[in-house]
Amino acid sequence: MRRAYVGGAELAGMEYHEVERQAGREWERSDGNAVIRLRQTARGDWAVTYDRLEQADEGSAYERVEVGSEDVALTRVEEFQERSGDAEA
Repeated sequence: MRRAYVGGAELAGMEYHEVERQAGREWERSDGNAVIRLRQTARGDWAVTYDRLEQADEGSAYERVEVGSEDVALTRVEEFQERSGDAEA
C-alpha cells in the first residue's frame, strides 16, 4: 500500500485501498478524501483520474491523463498515490 506525504512528512493513516467497481478500477484513500480511478476509454486508451476533495487537509485537486497502455496507466496510479499529499497533485 502507498502512503501519502506532505512536504516529506507522512499523513497519518493515509493509505490507498482498491475498491471493486463494475467498470474500471478505483483506489480510495483511507480518509475518504481522495480517489484514483483507472478505466479503458472507448478508443482503447487508458484514463487515470485523481480527485481530492476540498475537505482534505491539502485542499482540492483534480488531474486526468490518458495513456496508451494499461502498464503505463498503472504507473501513473502509483505516481498519484505517492504524491497524493502534494499541493500540485
